[in-house]
Amino acid sequence: MKHRGILIVVSGFSGAGKGTLMKKLVQQYDDYALSISATTRSPRPDEQDGREYFFMDKQAFEEKIANGGLVEYACYCDHYYGTPRDYVESQLTAGKDVILEIEIQGALQIRKDYPTALLLFVVPPDAQELKRRLTGRGTETDAVIRQRLKRAVEEAKGIEEYDYIVVNDDLDTCVEELHEIITAAHNTPFRNEEFIENIKAELEVLAKGEN
Repeated sequence: MKHRGILIVVSGFSGAGKGTLMKKLVQQYDDYALSISATTRSPRPDEQDGREYFFMDKQAFEEKIANGGLVEYACYCDHYYGTPRDYVESQLTAGKDVILEIEIQGALQIRKDYPTALLLFVVPPDAQELKRRLTGRGTETDAVIRQRLKRAVEEAKGIEEYDYIVVNDDLDTCVEELHEIITAAHNTPFRNEEFIENIKAELEVLAKGEN
């Protein structure tokens, strides 16, 4: 039985390692497609349209909003960011599981439009490890680190809205666990309603002795 892909929403604290985890998952397995976001900000020198982002002007982006062409969107620092619906749908139809790495607000927005979406929240083993990872980057000031930790406090209030938490302690182990969760999710009854209805109908025919 060929599955339609599942929309997988991945959120997590800054420093939890979700970006690295997603890249490793996509490299290791062929079943996944990382979603590409659209944005109204200008491309950086090393970025290409359709690779890092779909770059578009504000008018085109707002037209997509009005036409329902985005799965989710938000505005940060005077620029729009969002997930194009046509890209997501084409990948799902092709049987690819599409991974969106977004924040809690966008995740809950997606759950309304895609009830079968799988919501995963990536966490470190403990809070001290999160602080250690943020500090270990060596690219942020103490003030920025404190700001990110305060934000994590707020984000933690929404973890219960997710289907699974994924503890990112050892990267390779975490990738395997993540793949197992997604594989199991394909076999839940509410993601296989058409298959269930078909087998029920076939059983009724057999039980009546019509075939």
